[in-house]
Amino acid sequence: MQVDPRSTRFTAAVTTVVLALVLTTGNVWLLLAQGVVFALGLAGASPYGLFFRRLVRPRLGPPAELEDPAPPRFAQGVGLVFALVGVAGFAAQIPALGLGATAAALLAAFLNAAFGFCLGCEMYLIIRRLMPAATR
Repeated sequence: MQVDPRSTRFTAAVTTVVLALVLTTGNVWLLLAQGVVFALGLAGASPYGLFFRRLVRPRLGPPAELEDPAPPRFAQGVGLVFALVGVAGFAAQIPALGLGATAAALLAAFLNAAFGFCLGCEMYLIIRRLMPAATR
């Protein structure tokens, strides 16, 4: 099943807003909630993506092209790791770790939302190229 690239950018835009709120408020619960969203996205059930498919995409019409879902799912997994590190940093009262991990995830989400450049997707493609064909 292919994915609409507009959906991944929409998801990144919402994620950007959520993570910016985390940075400005220091709300660890909001970061934990975003971590759950990342986990659901990794499983292929992103609530932001569902919102896009049900309410936004019908107003836009069909996409010009579709993409492989594997790179965006990998990117959701990377986001989940950063969110968990951020939550751990806040929970351990190491605010620099919490804020740094959140800022890194925010940067990646912003690049995707604003410019269509998905860092996690690029990481996925590099890892695939570096893996020997026998281990795939």
